[in-house]
Amino acid sequence: MDEAATRHGKSWLDGLRPYVEKAPVASFFLGVSSGVPFAMIAATLTTRLAQVGIEKKTITAFTLAFLIYNLKPLWAWVIDGVRLPGLHRLGQRLSWLIVAGLMSVAAIINLGLTDPTASIGATVVAALLVAFAGATYDIVIDAYRIELLEPYQMGVGSGMTQYGWRIGSNGVAALALVLAVRYGWSVAYIACALFALSAIVTGLIVGEPVRHREPTGRRGMSEIGASIVGPFVEFFQRQGAAIILLFILIHKIGDTLGQLVVRLLFDDLGFTNDEIALYDVGVGFWTYLIGIFVGGVLYARLGMKKSVLISLILMAVSNASFALLAASGHSNLGMAGAIGFENFASGIGGVAVTAYFAALCDLRFTAAQYALISAAASIVGRILTGTTAGALVERFGFVNYYWMTTLVALPGVLLFWWMIRTGIVDGAIGTAGTEAAEATAERAEARRVADEEERQ
Repeated sequence: MDEAATRHGKSWLDGLRPYVEKAPVASFFLGVSSGVPFAMIAATLTTRLAQVGIEKKTITAFTLAFLIYNLKPLWAWVIDGVRLPGLHRLGQRLSWLIVAGLMSVAAIINLGLTDPTASIGATVVAALLVAFAGATYDIVIDAYRIELLEPYQMGVGSGMTQYGWRIGSNGVAALALVLAVRYGWSVAYIACALFALSAIVTGLIVGEPVRHREPTGRRGMSEIGASIVGPFVEFFQRQGAAIILLFILIHKIGDTLGQLVVRLLFDDLGFTNDEIALYDVGVGFWTYLIGIFVGGVLYARLGMKKSVLISLILMAVSNASFALLAASGHSNLGMAGAIGFENFASGIGGVAVTAYFAALCDLRFTAAQYALISAAASIVGRILTGTTAGALVERFGFVNYYWMTTLVALPGVLLFWWMIRTGIVDGAIGTAGTEAAEATAERAEARRVADEEERQ
């Protein structure tokens, strides 16, 4: 995979070329749709409930809806293995993209039409439906994107998806606030729901991904069982699968621990809301976007292994910048530097690591395997942050806490370096990271001819 990336990125200028190619551009619009359902049950719903007088403890309980996103591996296999009657002629990925997208639109509109003051229970159900539909849409979008991108486009494609997600989620969140003031929340939600159609329109224009490899035999119960266990069996048959899984589980622990309490650090140092808005939100947003762009170029120019290792090092060092900020006290320049560096590193890491995880997928099980990988990548960090972060800050203070998170990030860096040296990284890459569209198309054509001969 690194050889493919290097072949398509002989100079730094060539590293920019994938940004204007069809598949990465399509990934941007896929990302827009992915961010819409999430935004509608995040800050947007929180603001809506607060404005109509719902008590705070009830509002915060709505965050439980996000747990559905962590449970998506439970039904991701359906996206790989179940053919949709009538629509399947469009292709497995495109047919599910249409259905999941329409589900998301309908769920968002339904949430907009509910009245929290009349029935908070109905609003809870509506929010859960948006989360389920949005998580399902994410499963399909991720699989469609991975199979659409060539191996050398993985980095830039991941970056474009994140651009789309940020713009889509932030854009509809802002639009909802503006429309709600003038026309009410129902109109706001209906208008924002339309942005979830971006992925469907993109799919209809681009068509079924050429690299999609559809497993044979999906009719009986035995085939359904194979659809469920197949992704696990295939992954753990690879060289160093257990080591790869360990890396997936631990690589983000330091970053997650650091970011959970960053607002508490700012409050402890006496930063005002205006300063937080300017440096944390303003500087952080733009440096993150810059990091995404740089990450895509690095991936295209240096290849997967080097770009992932660089991003892991940068993300570990970024935690140290907050330790220095905590030690220096209230400093606008220090805050801007720490926030800027952290978001820049996260942007690069989001591209390189996400592309690496995409490359681990087998094209027969793209939806199921990527859902499993993405869920595993966040579960340990979330458990630790929710149970230990606050207590550790109270016991050791912010300076020592952030130095500790820097050290916690180092095992992930060292493990990936060791994986490179031992060949595990190359040996465990799936067909999504190695097989070009031409090879997939030839295989699909050979299978089609064989099926026709068998029918005759």
